[in-house]
Amino acid sequence: MKTLLRPAVSLFVLLSLLCGVAYPLLVTGMARLAFPFAAQGSLIIRDGRPIGSVLIGQNFTDPKYFWGRPSATTPQPYNAAASSGSNLGPTNPALVDAIKARIEALRAADPTNQRAVPIDLVTASASGLDPHISPAAADYQTERVARARQLDPQTVRQLIARHSEGRDLGLFGEPRVHVLKLNLALDATTR
Repeated sequence: MKTLLRPAVSLFVLLSLLCGVAYPLLVTGMARLAFPFAAQGSLIIRDGRPIGSVLIGQNFTDPKYFWGRPSATTPQPYNAAASSGSNLGPTNPALVDAIKARIEALRAADPTNQRAVPIDLVTASASGLDPHISPAAADYQTERVARARQLDPQTVRQLIARHSEGRDLGLFGEPRVHVLKLNLALDATTR
């Protein structure tokens, strides 16, 4: 029994150190050298402190800010530790009710806007953390944000254009606007 137990325990300890300590340290070190911004969480730093991540949405509800996609995480929105989709199908009454409530909230924040609400303003992404909205979703909110900040809507549209991103490599994904970066630019404009 001793002849079997000793090699098994030795191999367990060796593989635990190799796979559980050495390999993760090596991969982390290589990532920090090759991709330092991403390896540190892709943080946006303002005045020496992190205010968000490029990868995770923020919960904006003030009318003077652009609002992102709804978050599917609970108990608090945009909680990366609880990343998941709602898993509600298109015929599920709970999804229909949630969309109706989101449309009502958008209409209440801007009663004069009677345009069709872009779908990404009322449905969560697969991760529930999406930091982007479509250019149509940003355009839908332009008048409300301009009015709340006492800015010319054309100035706000120019900011949207400057903070819009195209398809990755010109082929993949959809054009998008990073909500946190756009809101930071708005804050810088109205200081």
